[in-house]
Amino acid sequence: MKNLLYIGNKLHKHGFNKTSIETLGVFLADEGYTVAYTSVKKNQIIRLLDMMMTTFFKAKKVDYILIDTYSTSSFWYAFFCSQIARFFKVKYIPILHGGDLPNRLKSNPYLCKLLFKNAYANVAPSNYLVEKFKKNGFENIVFIPNSIQIDEYKFKNRIAIQPHLLWVRSFAKIYNPKMAVEVYRLLKEKHPKASLTMVGPDKDGSLIETRHLAESLNLKVDFTGKLSKEEWTNLASKHDVFINTTHFDNTPVSIIEAMALGLPVVSTNVGGIPYMLSTAKNALLVNDNEPIEMANAIEVLLKDSKKVEELTSNAKLLIETMDWHAVKLKWMKLLE
Repeated sequence: MKNLLYIGNKLHKHGFNKTSIETLGVFLADEGYTVAYTSVKKNQIIRLLDMMMTTFFKAKKVDYILIDTYSTSSFWYAFFCSQIARFFKVKYIPILHGGDLPNRLKSNPYLCKLLFKNAYANVAPSNYLVEKFKKNGFENIVFIPNSIQIDEYKFKNRIAIQPHLLWVRSFAKIYNPKMAVEVYRLLKEKHPKASLTMVGPDKDGSLIETRHLAESLNLKVDFTGKLSKEEWTNLASKHDVFINTTHFDNTPVSIIEAMALGLPVVSTNVGGIPYMLSTAKNALLVNDNEPIEMANAIEVLLKDSKKVEELTSNAKLLIETMDWHAVKLKWMKLLE
């Protein structure tokens, strides 16, 4: 088996949600690959330096370098580490996560060319990014979806549902958590027993803002903070609708997990979402930052049990293609 260096934000121990480095990295290690990781440093500057130093000293000892690549400030560690890999002539593979990466291609075309054109391959977990990258001249791109181990999730059949909403994400402006509260307010007017649970750690102060909004509207929202996967998936059994309110996105694992749990999904129609989900087939999609549209979509589910059954059944078929047992074959083909 090959030796890998995986570069990404390995920050779960600091209270952040697990990212790909802590899921895909473990999957690959379980398949027999030797995986070294960087970085666990919480401070962003120190983390960047740690990543660069680790890449410098380990580059010649590994067969491939995997780099989680985002569109915001974390783009820079992908860029600098990739150039170190180029210096040592080591194959590197950016794993594209940022839903706003197409805008990065436009704003930094020269740097993106250095990063992505010289990669052994660019791995896109959505056909959205495959399409956008090819349009910008990057042909060395491979579609490998995000994956989960389906047998770790208990699928619950939901027919007649109640307006018990679940939101799972880091609290950040890009994920628009305040929209969830607005949707809840609209539903509460017609359904006094409606509820909203919001799971996730604070990332940029948005948790405080969302709490204040709920308090100003006199709404009781259950803010759980960060929960383990086991904790929030157990909590999901008490809820009937999963809502995703993000402004930008790629292929969020939280949606894949929600579908594996049998939750009907109502999401904003942004970024890679419509490339993963088909509205009225396996989810309901609404326009960005339109709480009235999302509340109306949830009302459809409350009134139509057959639609709930159709969406969740089709969603189950979709996520079966994202099970690690299927996805690992794509990774092994790429790395071997």
